[in-house]
Amino acid sequence: MNLNSIRTGRLTLSPVSWRDMNDIARLKADGAAFGMMLGGVRNRQQAEADMVSDITTWAKHGSGMFAIRENGKLIGITGIHERPDGRGMALRFAIHPSASGRGLAREAAAAALRHAHAAGIGRVIAVARDTNIASRKVLGGIGMHVCDSFMRDGHEMLVFESMADRRSQDSTDRGK
Repeated sequence: MNLNSIRTGRLTLSPVSWRDMNDIARLKADGAAFGMMLGGVRNRQQAEADMVSDITTWAKHGSGMFAIRENGKLIGITGIHERPDGRGMALRFAIHPSASGRGLAREAAAAALRHAHAAGIGRVIAVARDTNIASRKVLGGIGMHVCDSFMRDGHEMLVFESMADRRSQDSTDRGK
């Protein structure tokens, strides 16, 4: 298992890799799973370009996108990426519809957020449509709070924020 892999109560999160490509391409092509994501539903070529970016993010920041597995089966993705609009490092998550409604998105997103902060990323944002109640519940449930909003394609977008706990970061820095 990769050093950056995480085990939660029900899930295993591992950095995305090319061996996940077929499953991730299917997830990103599913409108119910990926329709509200930045960029929307993705074709295979777009999903492959995303994979290149995701692997680069890991190399650059020591954190990035994770494949979420339940009982060995890929059910979604979560983690951080650099937003193309310059807003910063952002948490995102997408769960296959068959796995939704059981708190798995919250469990995975919380683990990915902790990993990002532990990797030294002090500020992590997330963006959700004001009408996307499920995502807003996940983000609020993992301790993120609304800090801004903007309009995109006629929709109000809420910007959530999480700041690393300076005390724990300072103690981590002293331990290096």
